Amino acid sequence: MNTKNNKRKRESMQKIEQVLIEFLQTKELTQISVSDICKKANLNRSTFYANYVDIYELADTIREKLEARVAELYKDEITQGFNSNNYLVLFQHIAQNQIFYRTYFKLGYDEKYKILTYDYELAQKHFGDCLIEYHMEFFKSGLTRIIKLWLQNGCKETPEEMFEVIKSEYRGREEFFAAK
Repeated sequence: MNTKNNKRKRESMQKIEQVLIEFLQTKELTQISVSDICKKANLNRSTFYANYVDIYELADTIREKLEARVAELYKDEITQGFNSNNYLVLFQHIAQNQIFYRTYFKLGYDEKYKILTYDYELAQKHFGDCLIEYHMEFFKSGLTRIIKLWLQNGCKETPEEMFEVIKSEYRGREEFFAAK
């Protein structure tokens, strides 16, 4: 395996992804061309097309990486089958990776893929089978809007303060945060 070329390929892909992320802070995806990306990244179009079918696949690659990073935050919980509801970890990750989250939301991926999940068993414990889908959607949508607003405001509040906001919305359900 040619390690030098693999390194160059990874570096090229990182440049391309970074340039798209930068452009997305001021433009819509439909306003960005492959030529724009290649020019700013100082790469040939052939390099772009050797790695991505089109700009939409590039955007999906960025989404997949962010979702993998979020899943990694909760890897132990996922593999061991428990939910700590520790949203502090998520808020810390958002604070450290604001540009990725802004990009994720700007591309509308929160509507299509739902980076945030909800513990169905915990919802059943609180609400039984009484309109549970509505409770879950309310929580996911509320959390998503809080994250978007926090990002929009430049993440001025600390991750700890944001976690307190979430906890305050669930007062009276002590077991929800019992593991904290």
